[in-house]
Amino acid sequence: MALATTSAVWRSTGGDQTRTAAAGSMVMVTPFYIANASAASANVAVSSSDSSAVILPAGAVVTNVIISTGSTGANSAANVGFTPLIGVGPGQTTTLGTNVPAAFLSAANVVSRTNVTLGSTGAGASLGNVANTTNLVVVTSAIGAAGTVGGPVTGSIQYFVANSGAENV
Repeated sequence: MALATTSAVWRSTGGDQTRTAAAGSMVMVTPFYIANASAASANVAVSSSDSSAVILPAGAVVTNVIISTGSTGANSAANVGFTPLIGVGPGQTTTLGTNVPAAFLSAANVVSRTNVTLGSTGAGASLGNVANTTNLVVVTSAIGAAGTVGGPVTGSIQYFVANSGAENV
């Protein structure tokens, strides 16, 4: 089966053919892999076999982080955040902005399967907020608590792209 991708922000009016209803953003999910939850800092990869960085679009609002395979380390805790990318595009030299290390997960327990949502234990300060309104962001991770022992962690990041709600057609 072929893969289909788009660079559009998916929006829907829920079938309202009168074009009266506000168009809502679609929720998207991207997989992630952290090779070692106790590493001092690292970019989060797509999977254990794809070391490409996980990069979210400008305007991304992360609503929850799902840990599907927990760390093998006892009492493992991780921070998951982001760093804005500046100057991205053909012929551009990418530079990095200031890292927000615990934006999505803040000392979150990543030992077992869990779903970290807004207001839950381990939720970062940027969970539910726009990560960066103008720049792509690369997802990062770091050890969440001194002395914790980590291991690999896999999961999914659920997000949508915030915008004005106006239709483009």
